[in-house]
Amino acid sequence: MNLGGAVWRKATRSSGPDSGDCVEVATNLPGVVGARDSKDPTGPALVFGPAA
Repeated sequence: MNLGGAVWRKATRSSGPDSGDCVEVATNLPGVVGARDSKDPTGPALVFGPAA
């Protein structure tokens, strides 16, 4: 799946003063939610259905 149009943001649970290990999510994709490691933005991403 091409995630080139994904708009990434830090997940709510990954924010805060001790958030060195962060997850970013992309919710602007039709029918899916992307997730990736913020420390490796060019690395692999996972794709989930909105209900997951």
